[in-house]
Amino acid sequence: MNFKTFNFHPAVAAGVVAAGYETPTPIQARAIPRVLENHDIMGVAQTGTGKTAAFVLPILNRLMGKKRAGVGALIMAPTRELAEQIHQAIETFGRKTRLRSVTVYGGVGIHPQIEKLKRADIVVACPGRLLDHISRRTVDFSKLEVLVIDEADQMFDMGFLPDIRRILARLPKKRQTLLFSATMPAEIRRLAGDILRNPKTVQVGTVAPADTVRHALYPVAHHLKTALLLKLLGDTTPRSALVFTRTKYRAKSLGKKLEKAGYRCASLQGNLSQGRRQAALDGFRNGTYQILVATDIAARGIDVTRVSHVINYDIPSTPDAYIHRIGRTGRATRSGEAFTFITGEDKVMVRAINRIIGASIEQRILSDFNYDVAPSVPKRKGPRPVRGSKTQRSKPARASKGRAQRGAFAWLSNQGHGKRPASGRGLQSA
Repeated sequence: MNFKTFNFHPAVAAGVVAAGYETPTPIQARAIPRVLENHDIMGVAQTGTGKTAAFVLPILNRLMGKKRAGVGALIMAPTRELAEQIHQAIETFGRKTRLRSVTVYGGVGIHPQIEKLKRADIVVACPGRLLDHISRRTVDFSKLEVLVIDEADQMFDMGFLPDIRRILARLPKKRQTLLFSATMPAEIRRLAGDILRNPKTVQVGTVAPADTVRHALYPVAHHLKTALLLKLLGDTTPRSALVFTRTKYRAKSLGKKLEKAGYRCASLQGNLSQGRRQAALDGFRNGTYQILVATDIAARGIDVTRVSHVINYDIPSTPDAYIHRIGRTGRATRSGEAFTFITGEDKVMVRAINRIIGASIEQRILSDFNYDVAPSVPKRKGPRPVRGSKTQRSKPARASKGRAQRGAFAWLSNQGHGKRPASGRGLQSA
């Protein structure tokens, strides 16, 4: 099967050829014919499998040659980065169509968006700013033909579901609706039941990371995570590494430490302006930065096919989040490495991730890394106690030899998967 099978409009077909696409991925092969037949779709597929083209190409094909006063297609996405990624796909495939796409999200000026919306055929939007435009009456959806909700489970996780329902109430009832996601929890199935009409379900593979990704867990105490990361990066220089942290502060702090250690590194987190976020992403894509330290805001918006390593500095909060993070590597049939640092507090999540993976992930201990280093004791603040008073200075805690390591790995005996590579090398070239 090739893309000629779909019999796209010549202008759309020319965009496919110009983009170098020849053979559709499984999600594209199964979804595109049903979308072209005007069915509502509930699509489930792993990240990196080509979901974007599965809805962008049929939308372009549908809107070709039609005259309308208003927006013909609306695509909702959870993050600015993903909105830009979809917009870029529209521009790539639609370069011969003369259809106009505009992105709508917060963090940038609203007035340039208002001007572009007057001439837009396709709107790619994040829910918050889109609601703002709807309330201002600066966007016309009266002629809307297609609605796409992409990464619906992430929308739910980020608390967008109430906004989405408010937006849906302002859209024409007669439309084609496509809902795509990497996972499909119960809440999203209920949403699908409310908004889809006799949908066709398109599911490719299981809800798990692609089989091109190799996984490993690295047990380590909290205070040794940065040292272990530097050790892993130093053993073998990865082509490009995406490092995930749980908080914005930690992403910024870790990025500075890696820069100080000599790595070409940038951080991506919610406190950055849109310009700085885009500069970090662009620099990571073009190789200016070898390492990108990010919060989960980046898990859905980075489409970089050559990410060789994903490192979870902090374990994600849900198994689904693990899938989305790991989905940044092993894309487009390339192999990738996925490493996760774990502490004794993470054993419940490790079991949950093992269940969704369908196997116990290998756990590794580096033979040439010192796990016995005790945490530093913060300096006392305030006045010193008066000599002879009852207040006593607390003595710095000392870890007996092996205590730190035993504390970090005590629960491994219950898992039975700890391994200590003879070479002590953690990263492998990919």
